[in-house]
Amino acid sequence: MKQTQTVFAILFTISFGHLVNDMLQAVIPAVYPMLKTNFHLNFTQIGLITLTFQLTASLLQPFVGVYTDKYPRPYSLAIGMTITMSGLLFLSVAGSFGAILGAVSLIGTGSSIFHPESSRVAHLASGGKKGLAQSIFQLGGNAGSAIGPLLAALIVIPHGQSYISWFALAAIAGIVILLRIGSWYKAHLAEKITKVTSGNAWHPDLTKKKVIGALAILLALIFSKYFYMASMTSYFTFYLIEKFHVSVQQSQIYLFVFLASVAAGTLIGGALGDRFGRKYIIWFSILGAAPFSLMLPYANLFWTGALSVIIGVIISSAFSAILVFATELVPGKVGMIAGLFFGFAFGMGGLGSALLGKLADLTDVIFVFKICAFLPLLGIITGFLPNIEGRKKQPAQ
Repeated sequence: MKQTQTVFAILFTISFGHLVNDMLQAVIPAVYPMLKTNFHLNFTQIGLITLTFQLTASLLQPFVGVYTDKYPRPYSLAIGMTITMSGLLFLSVAGSFGAILGAVSLIGTGSSIFHPESSRVAHLASGGKKGLAQSIFQLGGNAGSAIGPLLAALIVIPHGQSYISWFALAAIAGIVILLRIGSWYKAHLAEKITKVTSGNAWHPDLTKKKVIGALAILLALIFSKYFYMASMTSYFTFYLIEKFHVSVQQSQIYLFVFLASVAAGTLIGGALGDRFGRKYIIWFSILGAAPFSLMLPYANLFWTGALSVIIGVIISSAFSAILVFATELVPGKVGMIAGLFFGFAFGMGGLGSALLGKLADLTDVIFVFKICAFLPLLGIITGFLPNIEGRKKQPAQ
């Protein structure tokens, strides 16, 4: 039977699964200060850890998405979480830089399996409210990214690397929940297949060339957003420690507040995109963060915290709108688009972290933040996106 109502129970459940998945991933950057001290790492090596994780999380995702568009695997969600859990357990006992890289690559592989199929579950349960559905789904991921560093500050930093293994308990809970989601998804596969086979290859009002151009613009905006986010997630703690001489645990609190604002902005952005148009939300989200990002490197500690919250809320409101805009450009290819955009986002985050780590070694981490402040200005290219909102049908009530 065709799904016309928004299934909030499924949306919040898959959102919780996303929370667990991204909370486990967030342990990696949260323990960077500890790993840097224990293994005598430089910023370039810190960047390489992020690059390894992000590459394994990004390169596989488009292929997973294309494959599962044709051959759905409802229980692959639980399999991805199991692989992530194994990576965390290896990280808790890693004794060398190479072992750390191996552990984070497993975590990245689990993420690459999780995201395309879970995004499709959110799409299927949306009942037409695609922006809201993606925002609820993304809210879980961003909340997990915020909670991860906070829990790491409370559990891992005071007690040591071996306590990373305690996060396996959350992974087990996630596996159980994702098995339940897999059962629901399997029962609704007939509807999904109908939607895929009946959809057009490209947006009906646009040529193939215009669709590809619009996708390129959206990917450029993802580059801007996630390069900037890489500076915050990987180096904000080091920035605070170097400039304001706060403790590691205090810096983690500031990182948590920033990531919590990212979670709030994600939910706001999706709902506003459904109501006012996704192009406007994308434009405001990327370009609107620029004045605040440009002020941040010159602010005192209080205003650094306040500006990070403003930046987090504004810049995070774009991703759900970008992803839904892209799926409307290429109907019926939710897995491929989700894999491409999640993968590109992770890849840009990883590449950004590696390059910014090298730049921090050559200069200092404060200079990195001064350079990254200009990235949101790239949001000006949103004006070149096609206006498809006026021709879009309203979601079913």
